[in-house]
Amino acid sequence: ASGIAGVWAEENTRESIYNAFRRKETFATTGTRIKVRFFGGYGFTDSTLAATDMLETAYRNGVPMGSDLLPAADSIPSFIAWATQDALSAPLQRLQIIKGWTVAGEHHEKIFDVACSDGLAVDPQTHRCPDNGASVNLQDCSISTGVGAAELKTVWTDPEFDPAVRAFYYVRVLENPTCRWSTWDALKEGYAPRPDFPATIQERAFTSPIWFRPATG
Repeated sequence: ASGIAGVWAEENTRESIYNAFRRKETFATTGTRIKVRFFGGYGFTDSTLAATDMLETAYRNGVPMGSDLLPAADSIPSFIAWATQDALSAPLQRLQIIKGWTVAGEHHEKIFDVACSDGLAVDPQTHRCPDNGASVNLQDCSISTGVGAAELKTVWTDPEFDPAVRAFYYVRVLENPTCRWSTWDALKEGYAPRPDFPATIQERAFTSPIWFRPATG
């Protein structure tokens, strides 16, 4: 019932882990061991995503989560989002990028689904993935088989990007639905789950943001 914090460190040492915290290359989950990475830069493409040296290229030509992304002439930034499932939990359902920005003192946020499981495509109008049909059997908490993804990875460009506006972006990844802890407890004790509690949840992970800072911001 508790969350987990993670960092991307060069090695498993106290110094390296503290350095990762200092540069904010961190992520968190609601309890499962999903792994997620996020980079922003210029010139990332699908071929970048498929390259064997993708991570080296992402660090060399961009910035990781927790960093500032500065403008580059008239270029529009692109983002690499990548998540892998916890092998002991449910498959992944969708990968999202959440954008926040402020105009005239008013804060705005918007959610973009950027990668869908099961070969589904993001609707270009709603920016949402279709339902992949994953379900939970509330009699024993078993979940759908053969639905969802072990990995979701994409390059995304903000369709509403404004180079004059400060913005932040972070990744969120959602698993297929699973039983909520209260449902597990009820079944274990032989009771029907309480109707006033949600029967299922979607475990998730989310990254530190990348902040886009305009030349005048």
